[in-house]
Amino acid sequence: MSTITFVFLGLLTAHTGLLWWLSWRQSQHVLRHRGAVPQSFARVITLEQHQKAADYTVAKGALERVDILFGAGMTLVWTLGGGLQWLLHGWRFLAEPLWQGTALIVSWIVLSSLVNIPLRIYRTFVLEERFGFNKSTPTTFVTDLLKSLLLTVLIATPIVALVLWLMAGLGEWWWLAVWAVVNLFQLIGIWLYPAVIAPWFNTFTPLPEGEITARVSGLLARTGYVARGLFVMDASRRSGHGNAYFTGVGRTKRIVFFDTLLTQLTPAQVEAVLAHEIGHDQHRHIIKMIVMNAVATLAGLAVLAWLLPQSWFYTGLGVAEPSMAVALVLFLLVVPVATFMLDPLMSAWSRRMEFEADAYAVTHTNSTDMVGALVSLYRDNAGTLTPDPLYAAYHYSHPPASERIGAMQRHS
Repeated sequence: MSTITFVFLGLLTAHTGLLWWLSWRQSQHVLRHRGAVPQSFARVITLEQHQKAADYTVAKGALERVDILFGAGMTLVWTLGGGLQWLLHGWRFLAEPLWQGTALIVSWIVLSSLVNIPLRIYRTFVLEERFGFNKSTPTTFVTDLLKSLLLTVLIATPIVALVLWLMAGLGEWWWLAVWAVVNLFQLIGIWLYPAVIAPWFNTFTPLPEGEITARVSGLLARTGYVARGLFVMDASRRSGHGNAYFTGVGRTKRIVFFDTLLTQLTPAQVEAVLAHEIGHDQHRHIIKMIVMNAVATLAGLAVLAWLLPQSWFYTGLGVAEPSMAVALVLFLLVVPVATFMLDPLMSAWSRRMEFEADAYAVTHTNSTDMVGALVSLYRDNAGTLTPDPLYAAYHYSHPPASERIGAMQRHS
């Protein structure tokens, strides 16, 4: 075995072991606190609701650990197991290197999605069904899957072909051109998603007239925020979970409420959730994430440009025939393994943005309503109130409930 093989196996083992251990810690921590509702939530969360959340978290954790091991196994199959080499041979009949490389990458993306179908089926029709959250039918599930695969092929094929063409034709500085193209496509995707892609899967209707609309109008007037679209999504077709999110840029910018959320919260609480989403926009969180992704992409492409001519990069990862397409796939497989210690930093940054949006919300609405909305979301979505601190620090994009509520109370 080469040095790169040993390094790769060591990093993969460390990454997999850490993720599995954190997931196990989360389940054990939640189970230890299953018997009593945290004191600060005792008046609003019943013991039965708290225990349902604990059981749901533990069940998700068990599936998560299977997923972690399966993901590590598939990484080995694609690399040292010869899967990528086998796929490369499968497309050898295409004489043109550009189309051979495009077919290799797109088929790898599709196959990587297909092998995860059994876990997705279990998650939807066993785990979510057991806890009363699944509303999806087999027909909806299959339709969503086919639409996703079709979109993947339609979107990925021209982008991959263009990237490989640039890599082959622009010499040693190809990575700067590819960086510009990738970022352009990302911006186009963010712009198109709300108006073109998302409607393939869900129906979006304007927020209906009523008390909620009146409160929304008052909030917009107080904050000076110009709404480009407030929509309700038919999330109840697939799940009983409630949520809201901010998406898009420019004219496609919109705030989306799950229809399930509107049935779970009071009009005043919906107003507070809207203020939170406006806070994300006012703090330019989407722009900041776009910039962060652009910087990370530039750094990654610079590293890939260095690795591209290195024969040990291919042979050490189980591929005997170097090519630009193979290098791209290997790089995408290796990056999560090599950079996993950066994940908690990104999670911490995301939690900071959530704190900022919460602070904005309680500044422009009643903090009691925001706290009530948060408690309702945890209760109705069976979110645990007692996460393991290390697991939360590594994985949580949103702060734990107790921390969010404490911060909101300090800002009110």
